Amino acid sequence: MTNIVDAAWRKVLTTYGEPSRPEESPLLKPFAKLVRVAHAEPLLRQLSPWTGMWELHLSRCTEMDYTWDIPYIGTLRDGRYYVEGPSRSSPRIAETDSAQDAVAMVIDRLPPGCGPAFIGNAGELAAYEKARDSR
Repeated sequence: MTNIVDAAWRKVLTTYGEPSRPEESPLLKPFAKLVRVAHAEPLLRQLSPWTGMWELHLSRCTEMDYTWDIPYIGTLRDGRYYVEGPSRSSPRIAETDSAQDAVAMVIDRLPPGCGPAFIGNAGELAAYEKARDSR
């Protein structure tokens, strides 16, 4: 794991890993649990995390534009989770009551040879993989 990936996880854990004030969004507590459960998984911890709209995304690269080849996990209003992806146009994979189950679904769908995260963006990663595979 790189220092860049470690720093990205620290930021996500610091921002969302601990539930805060009671007036915060009702999504904060289940999302905080999701972040901690995902971080506990070595296969996911080597990927670069990013968040938005109460979703946890994981990328095979460390910079924007990120990869969109890994399913992501979102938090529902009732505290449950959904797994979708890998792209926004992909159908929902499942809904579950358990952060552990949602994380397991993502792990089961990781691309072959996934991780550790490539230092750079998705375009640079694609160029690197193309050059590597053409040898």
